[in-house]
Amino acid sequence: AAVYDAIMADVEYDAWADFVLTYARDAELKVKTALDLACGTGGFTRELLNADLQVTGLDGSADMLQEARRRLPGVEFVQGDLRNFQLDEKYDLLTCVFDSLNNLLSADDLSAAFGRMHAHLNPGGLLACDLNTRLGVRELWEGDAIEGVVTAADGAEVHYHWSHHFDPQAELGVVQAFCRVQPENGDMQEFVETHRERGFDPPEVQALLRQAGFSTFEIVEYPDYADPTPDTPRIWVFARKEKA
Repeated sequence: AAVYDAIMADVEYDAWADFVLTYARDAELKVKTALDLACGTGGFTRELLNADLQVTGLDGSADMLQEARRRLPGVEFVQGDLRNFQLDEKYDLLTCVFDSLNNLLSADDLSAAFGRMHAHLNPGGLLACDLNTRLGVRELWEGDAIEGVVTAADGAEVHYHWSHHFDPQAELGVVQAFCRVQPENGDMQEFVETHRERGFDPPEVQALLRQAGFSTFEIVEYPDYADPTPDTPRIWVFARKEKA
């Protein structure tokens, strides 16, 4: 969590927010409240806040939420699991971006998450999320590795090397994330995290959306809202809850 924002500094949260809010505007949906799921350190949450929305963020990681609260002190952040979260409010817009849903490793888990999302939408509200397809998980990065050196907010120098491979038996993409952190004053630290993703193709996503109660939805590509093809590595889902 402490080095995430430095490594992800180039993520286009602003363009993604414009993509989502343009869709909502074209659908003539008046959005005042939003719940940003798997919000992490609040990168996308901040863009929704900048659009004058009343935003709540939810994430499973206490460390990520600590960073989010530091960045956005006026925003409510709560800890919860995508598969079973229960809040007292309902929202006009729910978002879950940056392939966070691919961390759910079974169709049952994704179905449960869609169900909780449907339950937390106001009638007529919109769910906007992205997922890597099976192709996207198999071929996550060109060369199957990314690495670099960045400077964290506290001045620490962060060396990172992330490698990816696909486990065909489990049908999961596996990322080994190595980081070496050298503070300006202090001892060097190293750590390795392992992250696993499962890909979901449009037909499976459609079936799970219907199972969760969504009857109106579109699955498109970014940034032009085009129909996905067999070569599409990542899809975007826009699903509406029926009006009462």
